[in-house]
Amino acid sequence: MLNAFYRPSTLLLVLACIGAAVWSRAAPDGGPARAATSLGSEALCAANGGLPPGWGSDVHAGMVRVPGGDFVFGSTRGYPDERPADGERRHVSAFWIDRTEVTNAQFERFVHATGYVTQAEREGAAVVFHTPGEDKLGRRPYAWWNYVRGADWKRRDGPAADGNLPAAPPPNQPVVMVTQADALAYARWLGRDLPTEAEWEYAGKAGRDGEELDTAPVDGAGRPAANYWQGPFPLADLAADGHAGLAPVGCYAPNAFGLYDMIGNAWEWTRDPYEGPRQPHMNGDTAAVATAASAPRPDRPMVIKGGSFLCSPDYCVRYRAAARESQEADLGASHIGFRTVLRAP
Repeated sequence: MLNAFYRPSTLLLVLACIGAAVWSRAAPDGGPARAATSLGSEALCAANGGLPPGWGSDVHAGMVRVPGGDFVFGSTRGYPDERPADGERRHVSAFWIDRTEVTNAQFERFVHATGYVTQAEREGAAVVFHTPGEDKLGRRPYAWWNYVRGADWKRRDGPAADGNLPAAPPPNQPVVMVTQADALAYARWLGRDLPTEAEWEYAGKAGRDGEELDTAPVDGAGRPAANYWQGPFPLADLAADGHAGLAPVGCYAPNAFGLYDMIGNAWEWTRDPYEGPRQPHMNGDTAAVATAASAPRPDRPMVIKGGSFLCSPDYCVRYRAAARESQEADLGASHIGFRTVLRAP
């Protein structure tokens, strides 16, 4: 079995350094590659190969140090499960956090170094989003979710219809179909942890507490500034934000702490159990779909944060830092990923 506190081997460090080269772009004249020092645009995120510079050798590679401070935890303008937010400010100590969601490239290095097998691979299935037809919508609840045999982080739609191996997921997109235990195993391998709900929300709000935090994020020109659903959910994603489905990490501008995709793209695991008022699943109850197709699952709801590419103004409305959702800890799904933290001594 995997030692959850395994550290990268010398071979991994070499592979990581080689892989980090994909964060660089060749000079126009064919000379030495120039390091891509930032993300935040379509061109830069497309050139990102999924491994931060120094990943595997620098303990803080791909991370940002978030200073400690106070913030209002929750919101009075969102769903009932986001309250109470009575104006009292909560203190969060300084910590390091991944600039982006953990990518397929990073998770692949972890798997290669440790032999780790995810829960979806062991169970033989995961929950996959498919755009349903209107006829299917009328036949069962949550018709956009399917519990697919053979689906996991490497085969996000399950086996190919022709029997061939499906294409590997893009290395620069968030790894999904990982459970909380999978995310924790990766984090501990690097000597890190998952964020608490308070740490995640503090980082997501990045020093702000205004009403704009509870609206769909847009840029100065009124264009979507994060990867969330535009159009009638779940029938048509108009992709006004530039992406239908998952986007590569770092395609949109960072928040004031220098963090990318805190809103939208993929929901993110925290380490905290879900407590307080429990709002019904507004993005579709993935557990109900999985239970209908397999043995009953234990009810172990944990907090996920940030919303995903499936959150829409007419359905989920959780593309906000204060928003929270409950998710079964042992169920992988195609809209949930994670990022890690390293707490400052």
